[in-house]
Amino acid sequence: MTEKKFKSLKEFYPFYLSEHSNTISRILHFIGTGLVVLAFFTGFLFHNWHFFLAMPVLGYGFEWVGHFFFEKNKPATFQYPGYSLASDFILFYDLLTGRQPFVVNK
Repeated sequence: MTEKKFKSLKEFYPFYLSEHSNTISRILHFIGTGLVVLAFFTGFLFHNWHFFLAMPVLGYGFEWVGHFFFEKNKPATFQYPGYSLASDFILFYDLLTGRQPFVVNK
């Protein structure tokens, strides 16, 4: 069985959403991505590189807990790192603006 190869972020995003259907996982993704954004701006404003080093730990720490303990699946980051990272920020924006719900009806 061959796995689907995505040709664009637009094509990948629906798959990404299907891998993020658990409410707690979505909350953890929102928190993790929010902390990444906060760490970026804090590091930039205070010229402190420690915040930049913390970004992957903050983001992936929360998000991977969501996958391994609540979604019970493997993060898309392992197979599609670029599309997955971009989709993290798209989902964050979509949750923030209400375009995506935190609670997904299956």
